Amino acid sequence: MRVVVAGSSGLMGTSLVALLRGSGHEVLRLVRRRPAAPDERRWDPPAGRIEDGALDGVDAVVNLCGAGVGDKRWNEARKQVLRDSRTVPTEVLASAAAEHGVATLVNASAVGYYGDTGDRVTDETAGPGTGFLADLVREWELSTAPAEDGGVRVALLRTGLVLSPSGGLMGRLRPLFSMLLGGQLGNGRQYQPWISIDDAVAAIRFVLEHDEVAGPVNITGPGPVTNAEFTRALGRALGRPTPWVIPGFALRLVLGEFADEAVLVGQRAVPRVLERHGFTFAHSSLNAALNATLSR
Repeated sequence: MRVVVAGSSGLMGTSLVALLRGSGHEVLRLVRRRPAAPDERRWDPPAGRIEDGALDGVDAVVNLCGAGVGDKRWNEARKQVLRDSRTVPTEVLASAAAEHGVATLVNASAVGYYGDTGDRVTDETAGPGTGFLADLVREWELSTAPAEDGGVRVALLRTGLVLSPSGGLMGRLRPLFSMLLGGQLGNGRQYQPWISIDDAVAAIRFVLEHDEVAGPVNITGPGPVTNAEFTRALGRALGRPTPWVIPGFALRLVLGEFADEAVLVGQRAVPRVLERHGFTFAHSSLNAALNATLSR
């Protein structure tokens, strides 16, 4: 299979490219600078341009573009960056996929689509939640419409918290827990739908290789846990106590709106589509995922 990947330099993209190549697939990477390697093709999403020939003979496009929602404090300008970094590249790739007869578009998304689900088990049949993040993800997914309208198979990767030794969530938490600063967030009852980086990219490969999989796909482990459970498990894995409780008001003071949208709420999201189609998780429990992550 010949696959074009946008967002290939990020946490997920780097691991995905390596996995796909190791599985025998040809991978081309879209870059926004002048290409510096034979596998790179240039594109300019704001201008709506993709290098001529970049999609010739391509079987699938994987779009992982999107600025980090928790990287900076939110204001209206930052919210617009979060929208544009998702919807603009998606619209460009969706239109190009339809125009060039690409069979499949696998597009990044997030479990934030569901809003705060409390303790309700949530699969891909659930509707959208409310709030900025839920609206953002809904707009993001709707941006794939040109591809779907053009007969392209579209899969939407509603991804949870990815556990990786290379950074991301664990890159932030591990130093805090190691310094005995790890603790429960708020009341700790909000669910955290985790997944190991190995399973996340294996799931994307699975979606690429199985033409019957389309629409939303929860990229999460089979056993979402509460923040309190996650905190205790990470503390055990690191051999560190986790006595602290960081109150909601302190999180709101530091993080602003992001605290109420993403930190103090969560989704009890389960990977029903992956399970129904026969995907096998390498790390089916949080403990297994943490041990695999922290051992590297």
